This record gives sequence, C-alpha cells and structure tokens, in this order.
Amino acid sequence: MKAGIHPEYRDVVFQDISSDFSFKTRSTIKTKDTIKWEDGNEYPLVKVEVSSQSHPFYTGQHKIVDSGGRVDRFKQRYGKSKK
Repeated sequence: MKAGIHPEYRDVVFQDISSDFSFKTRSTIKTKDTIKWEDGNEYPLVKVEVSSQSHPFYTGQHKIVDSGGRVDRFKQRYGKSKK
C-alpha cells in the first residue's frame, strides 16, 4: 500500500439531529465539529438528519399512500376526456 495517498480512517461520532441519537463508528469523512463522547475522549462529529432511530421504515411510522387516487386525479386533470 502506498503511503500518503489514503484518507485518514478514524473514529467518528454520527448524531441524528431529529432524534438526539448518536453512535460512534469509524469513517474517513472530514468534519470541523467535535463532540465529547461517553468515554471522555473528543471525536469528530457528523450531524445527519435521518438515522435508524428517525427513519419511518425502522420506526414503523410510515404512511401508506393511496396511489390509485392520485392516478385518477391526474387523469381527470390532464387526461383526454372520453366523449
């Protein structure tokens, strides 16, 4: 492996801003923010808007969309009328 061409792989904390959920993992992402973690060390911080704690698929709060009604409304507005 060539030295000096690979990004730094380090511990990073990802924080879901919509649910105040955080987890520490390893990543090469660059960030200017830092956070003090549970172990007392300071780590780079990446703020995300959606994680498994706030995504509707994982929380079970997803909505069922009435696609048939949407299609009918579209056809009424823009479709050719049958005479």
